[in-house]
Amino acid sequence: MQNVLSVCVYGSLCDSLCLFASLQSLPDVLGSHLVRVQVKACGLSALDLKLLGDVGIQKDLIPVGREVAGVVLQVGDKVSFFQPEDEVVGILPLDSPCSGLCDVIDIDEHYLVQKPEKLSSVCVAGALRDGLCAYTALHTHARMAAGHTLLVMDGASSFGLMCIQLACYHGVKVLTTSHSPQKHTFLEQLRPSVAKVIPVYNGSSDLLPVVLEETGGLGVDIVIDSGVRLHEEESEDTKLLPHKHDIISVLGSASHIKLDPPDCRLLHLKSASVTFLNQEVWMASSAQQGRYLHILKDIVEKMSTGVLRPQPEEPVPLYEATVAMETVQRHQKKKAIVQL
Repeated sequence: MQNVLSVCVYGSLCDSLCLFASLQSLPDVLGSHLVRVQVKACGLSALDLKLLGDVGIQKDLIPVGREVAGVVLQVGDKVSFFQPEDEVVGILPLDSPCSGLCDVIDIDEHYLVQKPEKLSSVCVAGALRDGLCAYTALHTHARMAAGHTLLVMDGASSFGLMCIQLACYHGVKVLTTSHSPQKHTFLEQLRPSVAKVIPVYNGSSDLLPVVLEETGGLGVDIVIDSGVRLHEEESEDTKLLPHKHDIISVLGSASHIKLDPPDCRLLHLKSASVTFLNQEVWMASSAQQGRYLHILKDIVEKMSTGVLRPQPEEPVPLYEATVAMETVQRHQKKKAIVQL
């Protein structure tokens, strides 16, 4: 048996979280379809403990760091996709017994894809989840096509940037919002790929008139939101978010939106559809495994060729992983990348 260090979260769905390190054992003989991977980098994202409870994963130890990139050390006797020394990348399943912060992990071959040589492990581990979310929102839910108009809220975020780049590649007209002067300057540099950057950090409510002006009064075909305000009162967390009524009002006819509105009558009048972005949906059923792997392959290929250019994230060493994960879990930071 081989012992590896793993970092897990301890805590119930209601209790506060506590990170700690533990030793896990890997068997000497691999399962038929398992791949043993030496992890080079992993991405830390906030854990959705309620989702884990809803899908029946109730355990005290929850491994963290599910987005991994590494090198294959050994393969099972029925593995057909990989050989030792292949560079791979993937997302560990929800019920994975291993943490991505292990030096070595065992993972089913059907959760991995080849990593292009020119793509760094740190880059792909940090951006893979955002790429998957962008594909799910734009291709799977919104059925994006050339000629559509897209509104991306907070386009300077890592997820928003992936949506912008993917949409531009497919000939979609992109409008986006900026949440600070620095983010506005960054997004302006993306023009003419981005047709309009709408500042929302000054407290003004220019979103609706600007969108209608840019679309000739027709509204947009797709909205990717990052949260909305349900009431007039504002808090520090919600003051930059648009009102739900404004989001619905910018929609054109037969459009798509990703949010949860109570204004169903207005949606009915626009014949608009509502979808909910659950980034874990691909892990919930093996029936979608082939499509899921196709998406992962396309993401890493587009990252390798420069179609998708994620924002660079400074990696942290393994000894800072617990502090980094606590920061991410408290939503003080969107994500972190650990280099092993």
